[in-house]
This record gives sequence, structure tokens and C-alpha cells, in this order.
Amino acid sequence: MLTPEQLKEAVHRKGMTRTDTVLLCLAAGGQAASTAMVKKRAIDAGVKKAKDINFSSYLSSAEDKVFKTPLGWELSAVGQSHVAALAAEALAQSPAAAEALALRSLLPSLKSEDAKAFLVETIVCAEQSLFRAAVVLSWAGAVSLLHTFVVTKHLTEFNVEALRRDAKWKAAKTTDDLGRLKETTFLEICESISIFGKNVKQELEACLKLRNACGHPNSLKVGASKVAAHLEVLALNVYAVYGLAT
Repeated sequence: MLTPEQLKEAVHRKGMTRTDTVLLCLAAGGQAASTAMVKKRAIDAGVKKAKDINFSSYLSSAEDKVFKTPLGWELSAVGQSHVAALAAEALAQSPAAAEALALRSLLPSLKSEDAKAFLVETIVCAEQSLFRAAVVLSWAGAVSLLHTFVVTKHLTEFNVEALRRDAKWKAAKTTDDLGRLKETTFLEICESISIFGKNVKQELEACLKLRNACGHPNSLKVGASKVAAHLEVLALNVYAVYGLAT
């Protein structure tokens, strides 16, 4: 999804074809859209002679980049990649999108397919200004990496510490078992057995707090800079550390 400001920046770039302009306007909503809605976005973005453009014709002739469902026009996977390339300059102005670019460099090094899947979705959300989703998904991927690291490297001592804190703790054997713990408790145990230090734990607790706020209905607003900082903390202290070690 492109913000109205990003759409304006993208469609007014020199050399933009009519078809690409129409595709950008379709992408702006992040979901299926009617022909009329795509046209309205173009008008609102100040596209020259937008009222005279035959949007239905351009969408129909976009070959493998779009398809039509009962809900409206949607971008195919090819179309999404094409639009991302078209809008790269406009999206690069967002700190969150810039951080997403840095995260892409970590993908080849991640050995955990689960964490990689979360990170791919995080990158897409950050690039498309889906900030709450980027926060939630990035945290899920980070916790997945930490769970895997504990199970493969420190399971015995983790269980000992967990049992010391809770006499009813049933020793974990898998990453799913670790999901029984509250994430705050999980972070505390990781610090206590020196998986990471106090300062890292405090930063991760802040990330967890933001994840909780973004994952529940409330009036909180988060912007690109806040999300970029969240992603940077996880990238430097979890993905780049435990992604290589699992």
C-alpha cells in the first residue's frame, strides 16, 4: 500500500507510462479496488487528465500484473513486484522502508525458514506503510529465532531456570513448548542465563511493549520513524545474531 503522499511522488516521476500510473493507483489501497476507486485515487493524486483515462482498458491490458475478482481489481505477485520497483524512489523516503531494505540483506543468512517467512512479510509491510503489521510480524520472527536458539543451544539450563521460577513448569522440549511462557518471562530467563545482557533485554522489552500495543485495537498511532527504530533493534540484536547461529 502506498500512502497518498507516496502515490503523488511516484505517479509524477518523469517517464512514467499511463499503464504504470494506473497500476500505482491500484496499489495505493493495498487491497482489491473497483475501476472507479482506482480512477478516484488518480484524480486525488493530481494525475494529468485523469478524468479522461479509460482505467478499465489499461487494467484489462496489464496482462499478468493484475486480475479481477468479485471484489475488484487486484495485483498479481508479478504486479506487486513491478509496482514495488516503480515506487522504490518514493518508498525510499520512508525510514521504515529504508530499514526494510537493510533487512532484505539478512534474508540469505537466515537458516530458520519460519523466521525467514516472518521477515519477508515484515519487509513487505514496512515497504507498503503497513506499520502495525510490520511491528507484529517482525517481533514474531525475532521470537521464533530466540526460541530456536534456546532449544538447540541452551535448553537444559533454560528449563532449570524456568523451574526455579515456577515449580509447576513442565520442561520444554520444543519451540512450541516455549510458547507456554509469557514473553516477558522468556526474556527475563534468557537474560538470567546470559543468552543476552540486561541492555539488550530492556530494548527487547520495549519492542514487545510496542508489539502488544500494535497487536490490539486501540487509538495508538505509529509512524515510519518509530517502526524503523523497532526494526533496527530487532535486526541488530536478534536477526543478525541468532539468525546466523540457529
